[in-house]
Amino acid sequence: MRWRPLARARHVSLRIDPVAGEVVVVLPPSAGRREGLALLRRHAAWVARELEGLAPRRPFRPGALVPLGDVPHRLLHRPERPDGRAELRRGRILVGGAAEALPRRVLELLRAEAARRIAPHAGRHAAALAVAPRAIRLKDTRSRWGSCAPDGTLAFSWRLAMAPDWVLDSVVAHEVAHLAEPNHSPRFWATLDRLAPRHAGARDWLRRHGPGLLRVG
Repeated sequence: MRWRPLARARHVSLRIDPVAGEVVVVLPPSAGRREGLALLRRHAAWVARELEGLAPRRPFRPGALVPLGDVPHRLLHRPERPDGRAELRRGRILVGGAAEALPRRVLELLRAEAARRIAPHAGRHAAALAVAPRAIRLKDTRSRWGSCAPDGTLAFSWRLAMAPDWVLDSVVAHEVAHLAEPNHSPRFWATLDRLAPRHAGARDWLRRHGPGLLRVG
């Protein structure tokens, strides 16, 4: 369990952190831990169900299956490769060097793959709308797959590299559309419909499978 004081919160609330695999008790300034514990007791059954329903952790270790574009890739350690690079082969991720560096090498590869896959989608959608992002950043967010800042900077979760390409494309299209329509007005949704007709299906896919992606690594 983790306590999270939040100045803008109006009520005590509970949420599940899918990465850490724990319940988070959000406390507004007017409430203390006693109120948080009371809420936790009232919803103990819900908390237990949510924690039990979390996808299993999938750490980066030899033999693990890591999805890339929704295709499982077997993670193989090759200590005889002195350069320590992580390299993609068909259905495999080969990682050289020391075993303790393997998780970092895999993360670097996945971030690079996310950047490589996101860039062409962003460029195509931006050209269609005659807009241009100020920059594209990669993050490891827990609640948002993408965002568009007021200055035109787009940010995406590197974990989108593990999702199907059409899902990644829909997320990118959503944020690029905000460069033209910085709201969720009917004009925004009409724009998104033109860019990514399957965006509703992509949201559903992420709702069902996204929590599992958060447990990878």
